[in-house]
Amino acid sequence: MEQRTLLALMVFSSLIVLAETIDQKPAIDIYSLHVDCKVTSRFAHTVITSRIVNRANESREATFEVELPKTAFITNFSMSIDGKIYPGIIKEKAAAQNEYNTAVSQGQSAGLVKIADRKLEQFHVSVSIAAASKVTFELTYEELLKRQLGKYELLIKVRPKQLVKHFQIDVHIFEPQGIHFLETDSTFMTNELSEALTKDVNETKAHISFKPALDQQKKNSELDETLLNGDFVVRYDVKREATAGDIQIVNGYFVHYFAPQEMPVFPKNVIFVIDRSGSMRGRKIEQTRDALLKILQDLRPEDHFNFITFNNKVAEWKSSLLPATEENVASAAAFVQTLAARGGTDIDGALLSAVAVLGKAEGLLEHTISMIILLTDGEPTSGERNVEVIQENVQKAINGKYALFCLGFGFDVSYKFLEKMALSNGGIARRIYENADAALQLQGFYQEVATPILMQIEMQYPENSIEGLTKNNFKLFFEGSEIIVSGKISDELDLLPVEIKAQSHTSNLTLKEEANVKEKEQVFQNQRYIFGNFIERLWAYLSIQQLLEKAISAQEEDQKALEAQALDLSLQYSFVTPLTSMVVTKPQQKEELANKPTEADNEESESLQVRGSRRVDTGSSPGRRRSDLQTGSSRMMFSSYRVPRLRGIETQPVAYEYPQLLLQLPRQNERICLNIDKRAQTSVHLVSDPGQGLTVTGQLGDGINHFVQFDINYENPPVQIHVYTHAILVSHNNKNDWLSWTKSASTTIQGLRVSVEKERSVTASLPGTVTVKISLVKFLDDFLGLYFLNTDHFSDQVTGVLGQFYSKA
Repeated sequence: MEQRTLLALMVFSSLIVLAETIDQKPAIDIYSLHVDCKVTSRFAHTVITSRIVNRANESREATFEVELPKTAFITNFSMSIDGKIYPGIIKEKAAAQNEYNTAVSQGQSAGLVKIADRKLEQFHVSVSIAAASKVTFELTYEELLKRQLGKYELLIKVRPKQLVKHFQIDVHIFEPQGIHFLETDSTFMTNELSEALTKDVNETKAHISFKPALDQQKKNSELDETLLNGDFVVRYDVKREATAGDIQIVNGYFVHYFAPQEMPVFPKNVIFVIDRSGSMRGRKIEQTRDALLKILQDLRPEDHFNFITFNNKVAEWKSSLLPATEENVASAAAFVQTLAARGGTDIDGALLSAVAVLGKAEGLLEHTISMIILLTDGEPTSGERNVEVIQENVQKAINGKYALFCLGFGFDVSYKFLEKMALSNGGIARRIYENADAALQLQGFYQEVATPILMQIEMQYPENSIEGLTKNNFKLFFEGSEIIVSGKISDELDLLPVEIKAQSHTSNLTLKEEANVKEKEQVFQNQRYIFGNFIERLWAYLSIQQLLEKAISAQEEDQKALEAQALDLSLQYSFVTPLTSMVVTKPQQKEELANKPTEADNEESESLQVRGSRRVDTGSSPGRRRSDLQTGSSRMMFSSYRVPRLRGIETQPVAYEYPQLLLQLPRQNERICLNIDKRAQTSVHLVSDPGQGLTVTGQLGDGINHFVQFDINYENPPVQIHVYTHAILVSHNNKNDWLSWTKSASTTIQGLRVSVEKERSVTASLPGTVTVKISLVKFLDDFLGLYFLNTDHFSDQVTGVLGQFYSKA
């Protein structure tokens, strides 16, 4: 009997090749896999080449998947089948999507790139190959390695689940400043496998090679099972002198690296603003407590701190900042242990209270750095709930005086809201993934910002001699990180002068440097494994990243101009960015798109897309379990499958599809996705809660097995909200108000707030009640997704297809 096996190889990010086997012998055989990574002055250029042969006597399908860093841009992809090459072509995203929609039939996958986890995104493409035929896949991507906590890190996740005859990973590193240290680490290395690992390191170059033979890959000599299953990591740092940094020049483009060391640390004034609303109940609040206890131990004696916690009410731990003495830290630790989750989410009130506490401490603020660290897992449901108003309030209150860092816990929070608020106030946003290591993620973020050593940094270059200069003013610099500036030098410049001005804890600094252009160009001559125009590509990469980041907090007109510049660069240098797509043409002229998702897109992915799950669902397929639900007078057939939230293991999805419904199980760390058998009925009674005065029904589409309409009915106030894929209708007292998906907008009726996030979601929230959120999914046929926030507000009387899961009775 034919057996099916999942074969996967994950590389640096993770290369997965899926194949079928017959009688334990692979029909689709990966006979060669080579990962070649060249790192030149932090800029990494990675090429993954996989060669596969179909040993069956009939056509078979092979799937090539690569998990690459979220910070990387794909630059090239091709398939070669029996000598014919099928290249990927990078186009403007909207144009590519229009072409794709007219070229393919309904039901074909709309994207080749998915979010994989907090660090990685996944590229995959499948192709059918004839008997005895071969296919070669080649993917290229580039990224600028970021220095964190004093090191650069290259992660290679190896999980072949198959013996590969020619398996090799090569990492070449060239750092003209000199390699200060280099180390490798692995979770799967044995004594025998370590013999396949070689490291050749000199003053400026390193070559790491991992080339295990078949026998070395085997768990034992009798079974064809591989040992290669885990992480392979390369970490390094470069040598630095106490100067104005290092300048490198190639083909008229320069890059300037600046990372001062051994400088006094600024004392910090830090306020931790912690969400303790009902949705934080359980594992989240436990992990938050664990992280805060460790962070308290990392405070320096000269630091000052305070806690503000919030649900629908805002509470200050102390009325003012306290020094981080042993006694105060112990008192804070006792307070942290008491944190409990219940109630709503007043983000606006909490942040304004934090700003007020810092404002009362003016005497402490001289020669110190003040910051607010917000941790929340939901959208505002109490106090001010308009996210645009909250952003304006906070920016006006901070007024450039403090840095705001926003941490979004999980996927019920709008990352776009947090990111814009952080970037507008000199900070950054970070999503905390609900994995077992969430406490470590929180602690790790704090360590990155715990040691500020410079502020108000200005990197100055001759204005008339430099074009396309990247960001050169920075509010803060943290020990262990790095500032990078790049630009194009005019032809007539022989010497490039640089002046750096900054404030340290003890003085105002002025550092000067002068680079000889011709001498600097000579450094990279005749480097056999260095790609020649890497600084120009680094400049383009950095420019695109910064333009997209700047666009997040810009006004609409400025945003369009910034995105237009980023799009031009993306197309010119063939980068797959959030503004471009790669069109992959397969045999028989079938096309697929590779789009780059953003962290905000990840909310759609986690909320609506089934990844890393096993089905326990109903339907006609073998192995399904049929479930009957009693919903009023009708019976309904539906399918369900659990999506694990806290396991650090990703498995290949059964199919790349979207569930119809998603719900977070009360007080549990997993979600359930439901698919309703359309043959039962097209109108679905989802929730009815007399205690809340809330009813939700849905309509399945004609010709699409997804919801295309949701109706939300409130008793008090008497409001009906009809959500369609083309628009939203809000009805109250015989008055109709249409809201469009094409722009963000909101309306409030007697405390009930209905807010639209442009082309993404609509949220209905009323103080003290469950929040209803509906997402718009742009697909071949648009459809809607539904989920609930603050579900602890459901009463014991709740019923319906989804309501039954929330009943406390």
